[in-house]
Amino acid sequence: MTNSVKQALKPIYRSRLATPVRAMLQSAIYFNTYYRRRIADIVTTTFRRPNELSNFTYDLTPRNMTELVHMIAVVTGRPLDEIRAYVEEARNDADLHNALYDGLKQRGHESEAIANPFGRRVGWYAFVRALKPSVVVETGVDRGHGSLILCAALLRNAEERRPGRYYGTDINPDAGWLLRGKYAEIGRILYGDSIESLKTLDEKIDLFINDSDHSADYEFREYETIGPRLAPNAVILGDNSHTNDKLACYSEQSGRQYLFFKEEPLAHWYPGAGIGISFSRIAEQRNAS
Repeated sequence: MTNSVKQALKPIYRSRLATPVRAMLQSAIYFNTYYRRRIADIVTTTFRRPNELSNFTYDLTPRNMTELVHMIAVVTGRPLDEIRAYVEEARNDADLHNALYDGLKQRGHESEAIANPFGRRVGWYAFVRALKPSVVVETGVDRGHGSLILCAALLRNAEERRPGRYYGTDINPDAGWLLRGKYAEIGRILYGDSIESLKTLDEKIDLFINDSDHSADYEFREYETIGPRLAPNAVILGDNSHTNDKLACYSEQSGRQYLFFKEEPLAHWYPGAGIGISFSRIAEQRNAS
């Protein structure tokens, strides 16, 4: 700012308007910094993906992906390079991405099939690869984005002689239409009320993912239902933890640890959800053994 401009603005800075004027200028700066790109993404995404009303598909920012890798390494006690390799494995799995594209295309949603569409769900994949669970349960399947990537991870584990099974629950009888082909061979959708479906499971659950009815009360009831069915080192992932504290509360009541990962979508208007993580000091237990 030149001296002449500074001199011209002095009366304004000294007047009663100084504070609101400065506030307006500061707000304009913040808007330009934080929101202009978001508005541009709203317009771009709306026109490019007119059918994307839910189950948004996007990649994560590079920094956010690094944060996700570090958090999973802390929870699982596995090396950073190993977790990073699992994430890249999911992002570069041609069969997985072809299965997603074919499924979306069949329903007229092929515009949503971007290069790396799974967002935080690559974290789900890495958890399955790191923990080698025998039983994975996801409540709230909807199209089946989660079902597909979780079963892809289980298939990789099976190649390493660590097989596992996937169970999804959903009240919608049309849910899970993305789960097809070889992925459906190790996965099964239980239709009906999620809590009633969970009560029918007679196997110990190693990894549980809540993504069903997003009311806080129902979510907590799911945690209470699966509590006695959890394996000793089971991990719980909450897909609604960015809107309530129910997984944190359940973790505190049951003597478990809790962390939260906040998603940062790349080139998408959606502000991002997150992953609530409830666990029982897996890293310490593994080191002790």
